[in-house]
Amino acid sequence: MSSLVSGLIIGMVFGFLLQKGGVIRYERQLGALRLMDMTIVKFMLSAVLTGMVGIYLLKDLGMVELRVLPTTLGGNIIGGIAFGLGWGLLGYCPATAYGALGEGRYDAFWGILGMIVGAGLYAEAHPFLTKTIFTWGRLKVLTIPQLTGIHHWIIIPVLVISGILLCRWFEKKGL
Repeated sequence: MSSLVSGLIIGMVFGFLLQKGGVIRYERQLGALRLMDMTIVKFMLSAVLTGMVGIYLLKDLGMVELRVLPTTLGGNIIGGIAFGLGWGLLGYCPATAYGALGEGRYDAFWGILGMIVGAGLYAEAHPFLTKTIFTWGRLKVLTIPQLTGIHHWIIIPVLVISGILLCRWFEKKGL
C-alpha cells in the first residue's frame, strides 16, 4: 500500500511541476513540435538527468537493482512513429494529456481514451510482436559506462553539465 501512496504523491508532484512549467499548454506542445520552443525539451532533459543521478545513487547504495533491457530497433522505430503521430494529431504527449484534462481541457480525454485503447491493442498483439518486430535490430544490453569502460560517476557529471549548458544555450537563443 505504501508504494501506491508514494506513487500517487510522486505523480501529483510531477503533475504540479508539469502545470507550473507550462508544458501542458498547447502552445508549448506546438512550439516543441516545430522546434521553436524548447520548454518541453528542457523540462524532460532535467527529468532524465535527475532520474539518472537518482537511479545510480540508489544503485550504489544497494537500494535498487539496475536492470537494463536490450534495445530493439524495430520496436523503438514503430513505437516512436506511433508516439509522434499521436502527439502531433492530439497536441499532447501522454503525461501532458492528463495534466490538460486536470485543467479542464476536455479534448485531452480523446487522447487518454486513445492511450487506453492502444494499450489494450498492444497487450493483445504482444505475443505476435515478441516473435516479429521485437526481434528486428536487437542490440546488446549496454549502458554508456559499459560501452566506454568509464565509471558512471565520471560520465554522469559530464552529462549533467552538458545538459545544463544545452539548456542555457536554448535560453540564449530564446527557445
